[in-house]
Amino acid sequence: MDAIERPTFASEASRRIYEYVERHGTVERQKVPDIMSLPAEEFRTCLAELKSDGYLEEEDGTLRIALEFGAVEKHELDEFTVTVRPARQADFDGLVDTIRDVTAEESYVVAETIAEQLLYENTVTRHNTVRSRRFFVATVDGDVVGWTHLDLQQVDPVREVAQQTVGVRAAYRGHGIGSKLLQRGIEWAEANGYRKVYNSIPVVNETALEFLTVHGWDTEAIRKDHYTIDGEYVDEVMMAYEL
Repeated sequence: MDAIERPTFASEASRRIYEYVERHGTVERQKVPDIMSLPAEEFRTCLAELKSDGYLEEEDGTLRIALEFGAVEKHELDEFTVTVRPARQADFDGLVDTIRDVTAEESYVVAETIAEQLLYENTVTRHNTVRSRRFFVATVDGDVVGWTHLDLQQVDPVREVAQQTVGVRAAYRGHGIGSKLLQRGIEWAEANGYRKVYNSIPVVNETALEFLTVHGWDTEAIRKDHYTIDGEYVDEVMMAYEL
């Protein structure tokens, strides 16, 4: 599971800087030395190491996590070219808009929660000793039209099981984009030592349930009346794919 191993740091100060940025999503560089009570020279040295190691990136004086996993893939699908790649911070607005576009049409509670979490944390990437996440996006002409998300807990008893979501804007469905995204997430999980991915879907979201079933996912359990949607109690279908 090399790609998701816990970060290692050259010093305690580097660890503290990384964890502060990770916890806050984005941080103004100039504020960090005072907040962390670090001498300016030590901070510059630690920051240079963190950027060199690929843990942090800086843009216009703002620091954020900078972990990117996987290659860029291009697929010729019908009348357009789709690029599937790791999500970047620059995709933030398009990613949130795409998730909201999907959840506005279909009941997808987990995806709604992910969108709210992104907005709260203001960062795409998260990677720490407790929990991490990976996003891959599908883009057409540079615009985000779909995503797959892997929620990865780092606590040992559940470290081999990942939660996966996937969605595509309504205007781009029916071209195989969702299948490419779903497979990309599964391949990443399998390559990194996971033994199972799972998803939780309201029973009223027949489109998502059929999509996962067609791609070999199995229903593991049903939680009765787990959601309240439009004033009605709705069952949750827990589906999984064994790797």
